[in-house]
Amino acid sequence: MKALCWHGKHDIRYDTVPDPVIEHPRDAIIRVSSCAICGSDLHLYDGFVPGMEHGDIMGHEFMGEVVEVGAENRRLRVGDRVVVPFTIICGECDQCRRGNFSVCERTNRNKDAADKMFGHTTAGLFGYTHLTGGYAGGQAEYVRVPYADVAPVKVPAELSDEQVLFLGDILPTGWQAAAQCDIQPDDIVAIWGAGPVGQFCILSALLMGAKQVVVIDRVPERLRMAQQLGPDRVTLVDFENQSVLEALNEITQGKGPDKCIDAVGLEAHATRSLDSIYDRVKQAVMLETDRPHVLREMIYVCRPGGIVSIPGVYGGLVDKIPMGALMNKGLTIRTGQTHVNRWTDDLLQRIIDRQIDPTFVISHRVTLAEGPSMYETFRDKHDGCIKVVMTPA
Repeated sequence: MKALCWHGKHDIRYDTVPDPVIEHPRDAIIRVSSCAICGSDLHLYDGFVPGMEHGDIMGHEFMGEVVEVGAENRRLRVGDRVVVPFTIICGECDQCRRGNFSVCERTNRNKDAADKMFGHTTAGLFGYTHLTGGYAGGQAEYVRVPYADVAPVKVPAELSDEQVLFLGDILPTGWQAAAQCDIQPDDIVAIWGAGPVGQFCILSALLMGAKQVVVIDRVPERLRMAQQLGPDRVTLVDFENQSVLEALNEITQGKGPDKCIDAVGLEAHATRSLDSIYDRVKQAVMLETDRPHVLREMIYVCRPGGIVSIPGVYGGLVDKIPMGALMNKGLTIRTGQTHVNRWTDDLLQRIIDRQIDPTFVISHRVTLAEGPSMYETFRDKHDGCIKVVMTPA
């Protein structure tokens, strides 16, 4: 079969690789009908996440048709159409029973490495680092899905791929980011980053009743898209041409936003601040792995007693975090990879009811063979690129 494979920094190739096979009786094999490039994939493309190996199949946003099931899989049948969450879950461990699916205790087959890196293992993930199991990803013609009798979401025939594809990652990621904020009717919610996850954070915060959402980005297409989600309740801040601190003080009358969401993560692109210059220097000489400018800024500007929610991915070590501000202001920080299956039933029903139409973020539709070139287009935001959906030939 064909798949997009990682061969090093900025080196994604359209390779011929072996077809997946059933390895465990609970497995299923999925013929991929649609997949996408995620912002998290760019961290691998740019070489910031350790544990990748040459030939690893990329991608964790995918869906398709079941073509084979293991002997113990009683939930799926050949012909079922499913979206596959990016988190691989067993459904049986303590964390899964609590709904903390992204920290499933059983599915990371490289648990020892994850324990050393993070203190305790997290769940296995599709198409990501070997620290999360080294599972083959979904930017391919076929995918083996372990524990396929638990996580895959069956979708109605009347819904298109594009309507449901993002149930596997970025839609529940944006929803969870907003849910972690415990949004109240009088809240001003500030969101850093208006990429695909940021757009779903904005949409979720509005649906959860935020009084006002402030969106911080610099890409005109992203800012325009954000404005369209709530013309009367969304305020834009272009950090390239405005001071974020001054803008937020003016919008909140000096009190600071009640809730702050980091939809950027480890590759913050601030260019003018001293701390961003510091981060780039330290990153270049391998004394720091991530660029946490947004994280620092959120802690500094958030209203005392507020909540900082972090769906943006961080991969390793950061420094100069303002712990004094965090502690003395009494801020609550909530983080984590997304507990996808905690949210999918509700979000699927909202799609069916036409309350949510996730397709608005899609800017580019290409074949899988065109995928390697689209990584650079997506990363550099060329051609108005916001979200790329791919289909195998």
